[in-house]
Formats: sequence, C-alpha cells, structure tokens
Amino acid sequence: MGPMLLEWGVIRSYFPYFESESSSFDGIGSVGVGMIARHIGVDEAGRGPAIGPLVVSALNIPEADRSILRDLGVDDSKNLSKRKRNRLYKEILSYTESLDWTIGLVICDARRIDEWMDDGNLNSLEVLLFSEAIGDAAEPGGNLEIFLDACDIDEERFGKMVSKTLGDGWHECKIYSEHKMDSRDEVVAAASIVAKVNRDSAMEELSQELNIDLGSGYPSDPKTKEALEILCEKEVLADCIRRKWANVKRIWSESHNRPIQTRANERNGVFQSTLDEWE
Repeated sequence: MGPMLLEWGVIRSYFPYFESESSSFDGIGSVGVGMIARHIGVDEAGRGPAIGPLVVSALNIPEADRSILRDLGVDDSKNLSKRKRNRLYKEILSYTESLDWTIGLVICDARRIDEWMDDGNLNSLEVLLFSEAIGDAAEPGGNLEIFLDACDIDEERFGKMVSKTLGDGWHECKIYSEHKMDSRDEVVAAASIVAKVNRDSAMEELSQELNIDLGSGYPSDPKTKEALEILCEKEVLADCIRRKWANVKRIWSESHNRPIQTRANERNGVFQSTLDEWE
C-alpha cells in the first residue's frame, strides 16, 4: 500500500511519481495528469544520537523538476557514501540558486530537545520541527503536495499531526505520510541528504569546539562512547549532550555518584544532590 493521503480527513492510497535506474527507488511512474504544481519533501537526521542536534529539512521544488533529482541519482542519505552525499548536496544547493527551489532547514539543538522532552516526546517534537521546516520552505496554498518520511510508528497519525500543526491555512495542501519515504520518493531523498550533511557538519564543528572526536553521536558508535566517558567526567556537561538519553544519565551518574543536572536546574543554578531529584 502506498503512502496515506490526508486531505480534509479523507484518506486514500497514493502511488509515488518516481522511477529511477540510478538509485534504490522502486518507483512505478507518474500517476497521470492534473499534477499539483509544487512538491515538498521532508526528512530528518539525528533523531537517535546522544550528542548534537536533530536536523529537519524541507525541499520545495516544481513537480516537473523531479526528473532533475532522478538524473542526479539522489537516494536515501543512509544509502550513500559521505563523498556522494556531499556532492549531491552541492548540486541541490546549486539548483536552489538557479531554479525555483527553496529549502527549509531547522536545526534543533540538544538543549531544545531536552527541554521539550520534559513534557513531550520525540514524535511530538518532530511534528513541530517538520511543520517549521515546511513553513520555512513554502507559503500555504492549494498547489502544494507535501511528502513526509513519517517518524511516528503510526504514519497516518504523523501526517495528521503535521497537518494540524501547520494550521488552517494549509488545509488545501495534500500531505502524504509514510515510513521510509526517503527510499521511495526522490524529493524526500534529497531532503534527507540536506538534513544529513548539515547534521554531519554540525557534529564536525562540535568536535572542533570541544577538541575531541565525537563520532556520529549515536550511542553505539565507539568514538561517541569514548567521548561521552571523557566529557561526563567534567563538572559542567557540554551543552551539546542530550541529558535525557539513558546512556548519558548512566555514564554521568557513574562518574559523579549523583544524578545528572536537568536543563531547568542548569538555568537556575541549582545543584542536584539528593535521591529525590533523580529524573
């Protein structure tokens, strides 16, 4: 079954527009005439890492320009080498300067993630970030179709929540929400490349600032594990480290024999030292 189309509460099957020989897409071609003029693909990078930002990108292009992305050979960023991702990223940026393309980019730092998760969760945060990126990439209108790489286990719910968060002005837009959309749709794949390259760049900058190789930031990365062991020995934890992550809490508490500071207490200059202040 194809992505779910959400339009004024109506849900029906939708089949993607692409077909490609140069990437992993398994497209089935165009669905016919009457295409809406502009397509927006939205994806994220950095949901799971313990270090660094969560980056969301929305790429807005004329529907007719999908063929350009197919010719470039865009694919899910996870399927590409770093060298190819960077090359494709430069190509995408070049087209945003020469053609009628726009990019919405939201870089959500570790502090904002932690503070949001005091009362929310990653799914609800990504709904907000996807909506912000879309709003940065386009004005609402009936000529838009929006393609989401759904972050929620319930792809239909994710699409509905993004639609609701965008607000009434966006109700004429069609929203397609599906898991693994970055491997099924070239506009979303291109957005995934933009998000991933910007996330990687942010991690490289943070490594330079802290004078330590942070690796990818994912808990399973040996370089990240080693970096966290070193950084959690310090009395003041680097701002780029996500306090809400279980591995960060564990490493910090083992090193200091006390719970990790919450973001709220960091702002207020409160020092946690008693058992009832554990998160």
